[in-house]
Amino acid sequence: MAPDSDPALRASSAAAVQSLMTWAAAYSHDALPGTVRARAALVLADDLGAIVAAAGEPPVARIRAVLARSSGRAEATVFAPGSPPLDRASAAAANGLAATWCELDEGYRGVPCHAGAYILPALLAEAEAEGASVARVLEALALAYEITVRCARAFPFATMTVHPHAAFATIGAAAGIGLLRGFSGKLLLDAVSAAASMTFAGPYGHAIEGALVRNAWTSAGAWIGLRAADGAEAGIAGLPETFHDVFVGGLGTACLPEALTDGLGTDWAIRGGYHKVFACCQYAHGAIEASLRLRAEAPGREDEIDEILVETHPRGLTLTTVEPATVLAAKFSMPHALAAAAVTGTGGQGAFDQSTLHEPRIADLRRRVRLAPLPEIGPPPNDRPSRVTWRMRDGTALSALCESARGGADQPFDTDTMLAKLAETSRAYPRMAAVLERIVRRAEDDERDLQRPWRDCVTEMTGGVER
Repeated sequence: MAPDSDPALRASSAAAVQSLMTWAAAYSHDALPGTVRARAALVLADDLGAIVAAAGEPPVARIRAVLARSSGRAEATVFAPGSPPLDRASAAAANGLAATWCELDEGYRGVPCHAGAYILPALLAEAEAEGASVARVLEALALAYEITVRCARAFPFATMTVHPHAAFATIGAAAGIGLLRGFSGKLLLDAVSAAASMTFAGPYGHAIEGALVRNAWTSAGAWIGLRAADGAEAGIAGLPETFHDVFVGGLGTACLPEALTDGLGTDWAIRGGYHKVFACCQYAHGAIEASLRLRAEAPGREDEIDEILVETHPRGLTLTTVEPATVLAAKFSMPHALAAAAVTGTGGQGAFDQSTLHEPRIADLRRRVRLAPLPEIGPPPNDRPSRVTWRMRDGTALSALCESARGGADQPFDTDTMLAKLAETSRAYPRMAAVLERIVRRAEDDERDLQRPWRDCVTEMTGGVER
């Protein structure tokens, strides 16, 4: 315990963590609301598509080869055409690296947290290896999402110092594995507390500067979470107080124990998630929407722009890189996102691929993007607004305001939009979108397809061999 910790707060958070784990472990599948199961299906489909979208990235492919050299028996699929199945921990690590590579995975709006990307690489590998049903996967995903987000809410960072992928990935992975294995509340606590003790202080600024190790944090988290669950079964555990000691004592967060238990079973975290159609940090999405609106209102005038003024929220103001060294840095650069959107007319993958880093028009316009605080910021969901102003060379100005980017619970993308995105991200596997669409469309009201083993779905999606 840190010397300056409050013993009462430490004890209170430990008791709340125990209550959360007991609730999750005892939760009945029959009680899971259909709307929650449907949201879990959409998160699964969207994040699996994001994993496949990264399959062709050279560093991702090289790591797959490295993991294959030391893999144990083939148990689980690596979602990249032509890749052999690996042992579950190696497959989880490979898919974990791919999960956030393209910045197309879903996230949670209330606090910085991408719970689906933390949970699914390990959960899907475990489910395939053990023959778990789709229904069990969705249940474990929804409950692990709850644990992960509630930990992020309960131990919030005052400033963007530690990236959430480093802070919470181990917790999400361990929670998903423990729930799928049917752990008791005590064993689930043992696993997740052990995983929390192995969280790491990955600097948030590494994403902005384009350090590709940031994409490895979800890979490491998947491996650690799975091994923490293994360790718990062997009697190797953390403490209920571990969460407080790691986050408050070690990383300097606040502590809000009530966030771990308030509204359990009614205020489902997975309902508060968001999905992306723009392939970059969500903090820039409002500004991209405003930019695309300007481009539609003033077609052909992008070459007349003298300056782009972006008035935005505090987290948007952190995205300052003007000369991104990597594609990741571009995805965390407001200047690049706004220049690329103006020139290309998109915020999708085409605005952030390698060729855009040195495209002369985009590079020139990046240097003429200016960031400033937006004076009026509303309560959630309007807490990430952006106003974009194009100052033209003839002295005129065009301006557009986006108070809340699409994709969140307040303005969700409809199912057809999400499935269209899936068809694009998963095109390396021609059958994948159809299999996942069936799960998504039946998840809320029809469980027939959900009793199927997940490994059979994987075989159908990838054209693999039945195991």
